[in-house]
Amino acid sequence: MANAKLVAVVATLVILLEVSTCAMARHHGKPDPCSGEDDGSVPGLLHKHKKPGHCPSPGGGGGTPGIMTVNGFEKGEDGGGPSECDGKYHSDKTLIVALSTRWYAGGRRCHKPIRITSKQNGRSVVARVVDECDSNHGCKDNIVDTSQAVWDALGLDSNIGEVPVTWSDA
Repeated sequence: MANAKLVAVVATLVILLEVSTCAMARHHGKPDPCSGEDDGSVPGLLHKHKKPGHCPSPGGGGGTPGIMTVNGFEKGEDGGGPSECDGKYHSDKTLIVALSTRWYAGGRRCHKPIRITSKQNGRSVVARVVDECDSNHGCKDNIVDTSQAVWDALGLDSNIGEVPVTWSDA
């Protein structure tokens, strides 16, 4: 009985320490330890003037808001040339994504997985970053441009054109 109480107290202290670490990092404008990112030029750096929010639990619906669009990653489709990350075309049947320039982060997210969550139905999928949606050449700065496979996995109709999502590094 005493061991169970001790375990409960230790678990509570660990949780409080984790929450206070997030709060202190946010207060001092340091990279958010909850996001797993360490680069101030990409989402995760919270400055004093931003709302602090909370540390989302894994898969807990947190993330960066964006607009998901459908893109053709195969040769001859409307997606343009080969992908920025590897200079290749990719099948639209694979779970892949192109991110707006600021989120693409100069290629630092190339080949890394991100979790995309539909704000419409709450479903999530993990897709691999293979390309940049160039914000300097017509792409808005909040675009998560995905293959048809991502839309299918989220149970969404790509004929809609645009849907609100959140995304985070997976």
